[in-house]
Amino acid sequence: MSAGAPRVPARGGRRRGLRERPEWVCVPLTLVLIFGGWEWYVVAREVSPLILPAPSKIVAALYQGIRSGVLIDGSLVTLWEIVLGYLLSAACAFVLGTLVSQFRLIEATVYPYVVALQTLPKIAIAPLILVWVGLGIESKVIVAALVSFFPMLVNTIVGLKSASADKLELMHALSASRAKTFFLVKLPEALPYMFAGLQIGIVLAVLGAIVGEFVGAKAGLGYLIMQMNYNLDVAGMFAVLVILGVMGIVLNLLISYVRRRVIFWQGADESGTI
Repeated sequence: MSAGAPRVPARGGRRRGLRERPEWVCVPLTLVLIFGGWEWYVVAREVSPLILPAPSKIVAALYQGIRSGVLIDGSLVTLWEIVLGYLLSAACAFVLGTLVSQFRLIEATVYPYVVALQTLPKIAIAPLILVWVGLGIESKVIVAALVSFFPMLVNTIVGLKSASADKLELMHALSASRAKTFFLVKLPEALPYMFAGLQIGIVLAVLGAIVGEFVGAKAGLGYLIMQMNYNLDVAGMFAVLVILGVMGIVLNLLISYVRRRVIFWQGADESGTI
């Protein structure tokens, strides 16, 4: 065969790929079975669309909402709230987690109050934030940040405290400064823990943004759910839930991709991707 000829894939390569990654078949097959059974049940039992709409009606509502632009505009508003709240929460969790892990006095002074704040139900705090900040995007960003903050903080603290004692002793023997020990030993070993917290945090940020919109908003997917609830548009509500589910999955996969790029020394089995 000449050097410039295209390579022909080996026979059975596709089959080997399916054997190695059976989820490529199982995931879509499961989806087809779930929605097919759902459609059959609703039609066979003549279930009212006000109780449980058929998947075909949900798809029609999704198409109509996207075509009219209502769902697109709401998705953009909610996505912006999620991203801003998530970034704010991640930055605060990293800074506070670093301080708590490095200074015993800060841990003893500040951390109990953080735990106390976490025990408060965010749905009860959201109306207060709404009164203080208003109906704008700022209140939803704050709620999203509060909901997603604690897991990222805890994972940051645990990760920074999990550095190997042998490596710390080596850095001490080399008379390394605290900053060098942090960036060369503690931070690299804490990255898996921190990214685990980031993956949990992005899902909670979605929940936080929706909670903020439920309490009071002028736009967004949560606002659309409330409006559709008043109009008894159950299929439209399911369409919004589909968008939220897809949004959460895509954001989680994005964090997983960044994790694989940053923590390149970890194997695929340890990456914690979904």
